[in-house]
Amino acid sequence: MPLQKILFKPGVNKENTRYTTEGGWYEADKIRFRQGNPEVIGGWEPLSAAYFQGVCRSLWNWVTLGGDNLLGVGTNLKFYINQGGLYYDITPIRLTTAAGDVTFVGDGTTTVTVTDTNHGCVTGDFVTFSGATGTYATTLNAQFQVTVLTANTYTISTSPTVVAVGATGGSSVVGVYQINVGPAIPVPLTGWGAGPWGSPPPAGGTIGTWGYGLTSTSALRLWNQINYGQDLVYGPRSSAIYYWSATNTVSTRGVLLNSLGGTVSFTNASPTVVTSTILYTEGAAIQFSGGSLPTGVSAATTYYVFQVEGLTFNLLDAAGNEINTSSSGTGTVSLIVDVPTVQNNITVSDASRFLLAFGCNDYGSSTLDPMLIRWSAQDDIYNWTPDPTNQAGFTRLSHGSEIVAVVQTRQEFVVFTDVSIYSLQYLGPPYVWASQLLGDNISIMSPNSAVIASGIVYWMGVDKFYSYDGRVQTLNCDLRRFVFSDLNQEQDLQVFSGTNEGFNEVWWFYCSANSSTIDRYVIYNYLEKIWYYGTMSRTAWLDSGLQSYPIAANYVTATLTGNLINHETGLNDNTTGTAVAIDAYISSSEFDIGDGHNFGFVWRVLPDLTFESATSTPSGALPTVAMTLQGLANSGSGVTSTASQPVAKSNTYVITEQFTGQIFTRMRGRQMIFKISSNQINTCWQLGAPRIDIRPDGRR
Repeated sequence: MPLQKILFKPGVNKENTRYTTEGGWYEADKIRFRQGNPEVIGGWEPLSAAYFQGVCRSLWNWVTLGGDNLLGVGTNLKFYINQGGLYYDITPIRLTTAAGDVTFVGDGTTTVTVTDTNHGCVTGDFVTFSGATGTYATTLNAQFQVTVLTANTYTISTSPTVVAVGATGGSSVVGVYQINVGPAIPVPLTGWGAGPWGSPPPAGGTIGTWGYGLTSTSALRLWNQINYGQDLVYGPRSSAIYYWSATNTVSTRGVLLNSLGGTVSFTNASPTVVTSTILYTEGAAIQFSGGSLPTGVSAATTYYVFQVEGLTFNLLDAAGNEINTSSSGTGTVSLIVDVPTVQNNITVSDASRFLLAFGCNDYGSSTLDPMLIRWSAQDDIYNWTPDPTNQAGFTRLSHGSEIVAVVQTRQEFVVFTDVSIYSLQYLGPPYVWASQLLGDNISIMSPNSAVIASGIVYWMGVDKFYSYDGRVQTLNCDLRRFVFSDLNQEQDLQVFSGTNEGFNEVWWFYCSANSSTIDRYVIYNYLEKIWYYGTMSRTAWLDSGLQSYPIAANYVTATLTGNLINHETGLNDNTTGTAVAIDAYISSSEFDIGDGHNFGFVWRVLPDLTFESATSTPSGALPTVAMTLQGLANSGSGVTSTASQPVAKSNTYVITEQFTGQIFTRMRGRQMIFKISSNQINTCWQLGAPRIDIRPDGRR
């Protein structure tokens, strides 16, 4: 018989049996396709030697006017800015106590009990103490993670320092509390499993019945972040909006957006004239504090801006009465009341510079409305009060129970609820932003499972994949059954997507059925319209827009620390800083030898491989792959014989060289499975069109 060329369709297909998908690939790991041919994916290495605390679920990259390339890194414990490979903690502060509100009691161990009435902490929160005096001042004036005992007490660890029984830090200690931490993974909280018996409720929660038994749901900590010019707007999902200014250093923490109201001066008049450093909208609600407020103006009282003329205005009280003062004074706008205090998603429109909040509280309410969309005035993130003089406004979607995700495209925002998809487009006054229903009865897996690539939005639903290119379509997927039959639905919030534009790929990372952490990925190559998959543990992804390489977040489960990983660099797995081989393989479906009803005897294989960019190992060994032929007596039956032999690059080390040697083997069967694999450092390869030499071997 003549030599038989082995050519397989690009992509991996597991929708049917291994024999039904004859002519294609059936299994793979850490493999991609380039112009139809399989090859090993690129290597990866740490961005730097530095680590952060917690599990990262959010990455954002931008450049300041000064040319600083910054990365926002949101974890379940903290929020960082990465600059030059170092992580700077800008986690917002929740509470700063008065001096003396915090007291310590040592018990002769490294565990110190701290008392602070209504501290509002959850276990794992961070607090920094200052003002401690005495023997243990150096030890206590530091940052600690807390273990909550009651609503008024918690413990900290001063290891390795032992604090003597009864020892305190003096009477002037100040505690600075960072915002509450969030869960690393979603944890069902029901009944007795909701927390230790007798434990206090989580921040914002309610105390249950006898024994403080809790029934609640622990949502995964997901951050939203986007740059507003050179500054950063960010905040945890279902929490407040914070603002970090690039004019500060990367060591300066972000603050609540609604606290950036500027300073004011009051002129003694009837009504009083207020001069502000920020332009306010007619009807805006604000509160004052600090400075020397004049008689007639009270701190923490809501007033309404009236008769605005540039930076000056008058004030009305809640009853609509003009505010008069009997003296002049100064102060600070401590609260811009109309700025959303809770949001599920925030983003900035590129063209018109609106800050939009998706799923947020309504005006005059602190309750989250998961279907409400609000936006600030154009190019003014401090003004959220609708008025004929600005374009601030709101709209509410009707199909679904919550807004899950938002993707900004060239001309619109694509907004996903749990059952529908909308287009939100800028129309200008008077409607400003208007929504249009694009599709109903769709699903989306998680807030981070949608992404735009080459002008098309792709997302992962609860049982299929979708795309939107002007119309909503189900995406044909050759791995649909494989992915969704082995996916941990309880960990759906961990699912996230990312693009690898250099290879025309969309990646989705998810937890397999028996895993509570991410261990799998599936890839759609939108140029070749093919699918492939593999195993890998990552928690966030950012394409190489402003970086040299795509970046992913990695974490160490035992210590809950993590780092950022540069992908598509080198040939090895350098996660720990030491080169480890990438264990890659691809295996075919069963295919007939000859006509399939006679046995064939394969006695020779002519490989067709290129080892472009591969190098020898440190010991001088040549890069190798293993080619395995598995012969089957009948489709779906066991293997009758196998033969494998390393295929080595020649000694010439020509980068564009193609191996053209031959392998002698002995394999008999009606069908065959072809597999190629590698597990050696400094190895990369691409498979071409190998050939096999067959002769008839009778029937059985």
